[in-house]
Amino acid sequence: MSGYGLPVTIVRACLRDGGGGSPTAVMEEAPLTDDQRRRIPVLMGTSHAVFVHAHHGRSEDPAASLRFFTAEGELPACGHGTIAALAFLAERAGVEDYRAALHTSRRAFAGRAVRENDRVDAAFDAGPVSLREPTAIECDLVLRALGVTSDTLAPGTRVAAMGRPRLLVPVSTRSALAALVPDLARLRAACDRLGLLGCYVYSTPTHTGRVAARMFAPSIGVAEDIANANSTACLAAHLAGQGDTDLAVDMGDSLRAPSTITATTRHSRSGPLVRLGGAAEITRIVRLP
Repeated sequence: MSGYGLPVTIVRACLRDGGGGSPTAVMEEAPLTDDQRRRIPVLMGTSHAVFVHAHHGRSEDPAASLRFFTAEGELPACGHGTIAALAFLAERAGVEDYRAALHTSRRAFAGRAVRENDRVDAAFDAGPVSLREPTAIECDLVLRALGVTSDTLAPGTRVAAMGRPRLLVPVSTRSALAALVPDLARLRAACDRLGLLGCYVYSTPTHTGRVAARMFAPSIGVAEDIANANSTACLAAHLAGQGDTDLAVDMGDSLRAPSTITATTRHSRSGPLVRLGGAAEITRIVRLP
């Protein structure tokens, strides 16, 4: 492929206690086709790749455009990819407190990354979330594929959208979440039929706002995501209506890559506003083979 020898930075995003996290490939924008961009996460052994074009706004403040890809194609947004991109940009800028206006194909938003030693704490404004009740057929098709039964299902299933919609499915306990073994072929067929990005299953929040979650998205080439920040924002917007405005969501345990995403929600006239956060670390830089 063209781009031979270009550097790719591998960032572990959404660390938990300094370990785990979701390995994400981050590259400077380069003259690659979309098919070639889809190959980057495959070559790098990551679920996602982020392409970053840094530039200056009218006021000369830092700004960057982001594009996100999986092996299946381009995504309009990626939360843990945004955290990885902020870590990459802060490292390149060489400043302790990095702030930038970030742009994707659909919106512009503020991002911040604070560097301390080898670790970066990044946060960004997640954007609007829409929520609705699922239909009976949405619940039937997806829950069967997930293997969620009436014994483990908790109240509050919702369809949430930040771009493409996804199903939020609550289960009663962390052990019920950990025990899930979805039929991924059946789940992909259901999500494709219903136009869903995937399914985000989560445990009932504790009184301190701690949640465990798993994200299954075979329709975009990710059987299970180590960390899914945008779906966490969807959950945060949903739970804010119940008074839970500060969440810490643990993911990746089933994949032996423990990760944590934070979400803080405040209310506004236009609806809930969610700010996502996570720790990240640059682990290595490799060259495209």
